[in-house]
Amino acid sequence: MAHSPYRRRTSPLRQALEYWVVRLGVAAIGLLPRRAARAVGAALGALVYRLLPRLRRVGEQNLALAFPDKPEAERTAILRGVYRSLGWQLAEFCHMARLTPEQASQFIRYDGLDNYLAARDRGQGVLVLTGHLGAWELSSFYHSLMGHPMGMVIRRLDNPRVDAFVNALRCRHGNRVLHKDDFARGLLTAMHRGETVGILMDTNMTPPQGVFVPFFGTEACTATALARIALKTNAAVLPGFLVWEPTERDGRGRYVLHFGPELALSRTADPEQDIVAATALCTATIESWIRRYPDQWLWVHRRWKTRPDGEGKIYN
Repeated sequence: MAHSPYRRRTSPLRQALEYWVVRLGVAAIGLLPRRAARAVGAALGALVYRLLPRLRRVGEQNLALAFPDKPEAERTAILRGVYRSLGWQLAEFCHMARLTPEQASQFIRYDGLDNYLAARDRGQGVLVLTGHLGAWELSSFYHSLMGHPMGMVIRRLDNPRVDAFVNALRCRHGNRVLHKDDFARGLLTAMHRGETVGILMDTNMTPPQGVFVPFFGTEACTATALARIALKTNAAVLPGFLVWEPTERDGRGRYVLHFGPELALSRTADPEQDIVAATALCTATIESWIRRYPDQWLWVHRRWKTRPDGEGKIYN
């Protein structure tokens, strides 16, 4: 029997129930006006904050580790903001299917698109360095909606029916999915073709897929795939984040898709050390963006779970 790429085996009945709950939930929120949908999303986020204390404790531990000098009340406000941001992203996701470029441009704009276009036009491929910051699901969708389809490296969802539904929305305007369990060859091919691929590079890894580099002053095991591919193919590495700017327009805010300048990766006589240095640079870049928008990053992820040999656990 062929090995299933999905992590958790569930019964067909459960898969069907989960699928229809997701499908109907997306449809229901998608029928609401956008402002009302965002209010519902924010309310759901606040509810999850209260109902899942274990997840909340992970966020509290991470924030204490990253910002030890901040008062506890400030860290709590940041964490509550994370759940609000996630709720807003849920609302935007539910509205994506019917978005037109004109509609999207009413609440999303580019900053630094010239950085992206210059990197793309070099013809050696673009690796968009990104993370779970702001509205990451909306970022690649908006980019494709505006005529710039790209690849996305993602992990399969446990339910294959939900996975197919979500990916159909993600890829509605030409995007394509590269699954984490089999993406290396596709990533190399995409770079040789001069294509663009976005990589979420802010999740916990384990050796040998990851190396330890500093992240908010603490060693974090971090994926090296982006660094390896960039150094091998000369692809451009470009930070890209879609974040909520609350005072952007008439006090009501809007999303801004920022493309930063291309990162300069060092190349020496030691290729493995170059990979570590490039991974550290990418991680420091992500950290700098999180520091700008701390209430929009996924603090509830166990980012520091994998520890160097000899170090104790961080999470209870």
